[in-house]
Amino acid sequence: MTVVAVRGEATREVDPELAEFTVVVSARDKDRQTTLTRLRERADALRELLDRHGEAVERRETSGLHVHAEMGKKGERVTAYSGSVVTTVTVHDFAALGELLLTVANQDQTHVDGPRWSLRPDSPVHKEVRRAAVADAIARGKEYAEALGAQVVDLLELSDPGLGAEAVPLGFFQSYDSRAKSGAAYGGAPLQLDPQRQRVRAVVEARFTITTPVLGA
Repeated sequence: MTVVAVRGEATREVDPELAEFTVVVSARDKDRQTTLTRLRERADALRELLDRHGEAVERRETSGLHVHAEMGKKGERVTAYSGSVVTTVTVHDFAALGELLLTVANQDQTHVDGPRWSLRPDSPVHKEVRRAAVADAIARGKEYAEALGAQVVDLLELSDPGLGAEAVPLGFFQSYDSRAKSGAAYGGAPLQLDPQRQRVRAVVEARFTITTPVLGA
């Protein structure tokens, strides 16, 4: 029995479905209680702002709280207290994203990082690309068999890279995201965002049995 082993690949570039950005609100004062009060007030103000854009926001998550004392150059004398709250915001309505970013960034002692573009984990694009990779593997198997004057008989194995009996890791299913290319004019003008298209790739490995090759004289 003759076996042909091939790799099927497929790549698609599609528009993103989600945009994520990180917001850090900070406070600093010589008095600990004043620092904590300001930090709470700024965190509450951010929550209220995001509430007003609730239809555009997919989810928001507090991903970090940091409070620490700043020491002087000598000894253990505390010179000030600093604190910050980190919030990760995921948006699905890109039409509202630019305004939301500017509004958030305009708050006191606030740092914004993003957006980072992505697809949903259950996006149908993933399934589409995997199917295309399988179709590519089948087509390659048939092409190799035809080149040998043979025909494909049966599929022995279909696997993700590295999972087959004799497979060598060759790749994996993945999507790539990157930061926005933005043309932003701050100070009242709208923030124009160009969502970064997502490159989605799938790779499979397949082994087929073929009829006896005709190798010629």
